[in-house]
Amino acid sequence: MTLPKYITDVRKIGNISNEEKKVLKRIAEKFVFRANDYYLSLIDWEDPNDPIRRLVIPNKGELKEYGYWDASNEEANYVVPGCQHKYKTTALLMVSEVCGAYCRYCFRKRLFRNDVKEAQADVTPGIEYIRNHPEINNVLLTGGDSLILSTKKIRSIVEELRSIPHVKIIRFGSKLPAFNPMRIYEDEELLRIFKEYSTRDRKIYLMAHINHPREITEHTRKAFQALMDAGVVVMNQTPILKGINDDPEVLGKLLDELSWAGVAPYYFFQNRPVAGNSDFVLPFEKVVQIVEKAKELTSGLGKRVRYVMSHETGKIEILAVQNGEIYLRYHQAKKPEDYGRFMVYDCPKDAAWFDDLPGVKEQKKLG
Repeated sequence: MTLPKYITDVRKIGNISNEEKKVLKRIAEKFVFRANDYYLSLIDWEDPNDPIRRLVIPNKGELKEYGYWDASNEEANYVVPGCQHKYKTTALLMVSEVCGAYCRYCFRKRLFRNDVKEAQADVTPGIEYIRNHPEINNVLLTGGDSLILSTKKIRSIVEELRSIPHVKIIRFGSKLPAFNPMRIYEDEELLRIFKEYSTRDRKIYLMAHINHPREITEHTRKAFQALMDAGVVVMNQTPILKGINDDPEVLGKLLDELSWAGVAPYYFFQNRPVAGNSDFVLPFEKVVQIVEKAKELTSGLGKRVRYVMSHETGKIEILAVQNGEIYLRYHQAKKPEDYGRFMVYDCPKDAAWFDDLPGVKEQKKLG
């Protein structure tokens, strides 16, 4: 298998000045750095605003006092160590704290710190919880990056989940199709596992995290095809990120490239107000304009994507911002009575999160 060389010391990046390395080292001491030579080769080092560079190279904005470590209050959803159960039919297993590379915008940026441990090497408690809750038919393996696990470990987890009759869907959350696609298409055993356990009525899904069309290389397309040949359904989700994909032309091209590769565009996310992420955040009004213009540029297949925010109360779809008001609907809800609820709020120009909307905090207190 072709193994890209991983770099965890920013001082070993050959394309930046020694002066910049000193600055980046200070940032990486707070939020760790990890990338590999394959992904770094996609960067145009002559362009200081290169989007791939912004995705993985530390930036000064990460040191700003901003946001929360756990903006969506995932902590409240843990039922046993390493397992979240927020929505009735879906459980989440934190199987890895490591990623192929660390995206600087990550909503779980708390995992970049050495003092935070949420993933579990032993997933037995989570699997037993799922086994004892027949309403759960959908399990998401995440972290970190679920495909960072060894192939042997992946087989072990998949076999355990497939021994539970009510688990119909297994989802892998992974950025490896962009960061290290060779790990997918060159690992014949991994593909055998997928082919064996992604069956006609019990599918395996891969939720890819492609943020920019330049991440879709021939290697990425090869990984997508290998997954689909093994019976895996491949979908994509990305936040809308300032300075990376906040251009309708770029976003429209991303939708096209994904659709042409047979990958279903799934979600556009509102970036969460996470500590260290302020430089990537855009207000609702701006993002709605970008998303709608991008959808104009693509086919009906690309238009399937939904623009949502993953709030502690549920997954809220952002439908429109017009005349100073924002129109929302619960696409998924932690409380069953909220599911499908339509909402209209005043929308300040700088509002970028549900709690920024006038009246939301008061309503939460009442609820």
